[in-house]
Amino acid sequence: MTDGQHTMDRPILIVDDEPEILLAVDTCLRMAGMDNIITISDARDVIRQMERQIPCLMILDLNMPHINGHRLLKIVRKTYPRIPVIILTGAIDVDIAVNCMKIGAMDYVLKPVEETRLLAAVKQALAYGNMGNKPKHSLPSNLFAQIKNPKAFAHIITQDEKMHSIFHYVEAIAPSSQPVLIFGETGVGKELIGQSIHTLSRRKGKLVVVNVAGLDDNVFSDTLFGHVPGAFTGAEKIRPGLIEQAAGGTLLLDEIGDLALSSQIKLLRLLQEREYLPLGSDKVSHSDARIIASTNLDLWTLEKKGTFRKDLIYRLSTHTLTLPPLRDRLLDLPLLLDRFICQAANELDKPIPELPKTLIEQMETYPFKGNVRELKSMVYDAISRYRKGPITADLFKGLGTAESGAKAREDRSGSLPTLKEASRELVEKAMKQTGGNQSAAAGILGISQQALSKRLQKLKYSKDN
Repeated sequence: MTDGQHTMDRPILIVDDEPEILLAVDTCLRMAGMDNIITISDARDVIRQMERQIPCLMILDLNMPHINGHRLLKIVRKTYPRIPVIILTGAIDVDIAVNCMKIGAMDYVLKPVEETRLLAAVKQALAYGNMGNKPKHSLPSNLFAQIKNPKAFAHIITQDEKMHSIFHYVEAIAPSSQPVLIFGETGVGKELIGQSIHTLSRRKGKLVVVNVAGLDDNVFSDTLFGHVPGAFTGAEKIRPGLIEQAAGGTLLLDEIGDLALSSQIKLLRLLQEREYLPLGSDKVSHSDARIIASTNLDLWTLEKKGTFRKDLIYRLSTHTLTLPPLRDRLLDLPLLLDRFICQAANELDKPIPELPKTLIEQMETYPFKGNVRELKSMVYDAISRYRKGPITADLFKGLGTAESGAKAREDRSGSLPTLKEASRELVEKAMKQTGGNQSAAAGILGISQQALSKRLQKLKYSKDN
């Protein structure tokens, strides 16, 4: 018997409408020494079975007829709150993962089921089940999103809940050889996530990154697939492409939404057949590199416009994730600001300045259209002009320029309101415009509802005093 032995007085319940999946999971667990297993193919039989015998663990498929897994999970959580549940699904994205977390799932495993991933999830769930009768509220609220390999994400600074859910998703899909499509605005860290996926994949080859924006078809083909002598004027010797450099590793294609249609056909062949032709060659080459693509564009909108192939979207998006903008992860702002200030001060041989809370408050209302990358650039520019004392907002280009509210407050003598006054006026105007709807007002201001609520509380306090 393995780690599961001491829980086997109660069964593990596997619920999936696909017989081959039931067999695969059942076989995997039995080979690991867990023999008290009940399989159910019809979701309608689950509650009846649980009334007969409460399981120590449930492994639950999300997509089933009659009662889908999401609804069944809600029912189980309400009736049996202490039973750990592992979600089993063939197609999962971060939003589904977060929703499952909110209603009590502990972990999830992707189909086709990988033995090591499944066993790791099961052992963790059984360990949780053996914690005894501790109250539910004593368990960590982010159990679902605990990171098993934190070193792989050490280069990403965050304490944001959704980012940690993304990390967990990355850990789940990293061993897969299938493509990953990363969405997110400019500067949110798509390449950093690509690095984490590659690191966790344990692929022997290296990570090769190429920005495909603005490459015409010939340059794209030459860059990616290379050429043979005589392929074009000046091609005197063999040039291996980046896909060859990524052999056994990962190829990250940034700005994939800008790829020309003619190049998209070649990329599709690479994804479908694992084959490509170097320029000037009639000999097919093969690749085992994993493909990761990233974009700040909506590919389905591009497809409707006729500039991006539908079949390529499907091929690229076996696994997908969307990184949140900086304005939606304001808890990370002080961490990022502090890290970049220290880095910039060390590189520019400047003293590390004190970081006043007022500066962070002012930055919370800034839109950061360039996200983390823009913040880093602003910090480096500010530190280059910094001399001594606490670092102030006037050193950050753009930070002191608030539109509308600040403009309205400019008096006839030409003087401008303070940042605090401008911020207050912007918030009050947005709340008035939306009839007091905080969610809508936050959307207008380009900040999270949490940040707006915090700002409103401060405004109330200052008025009361």
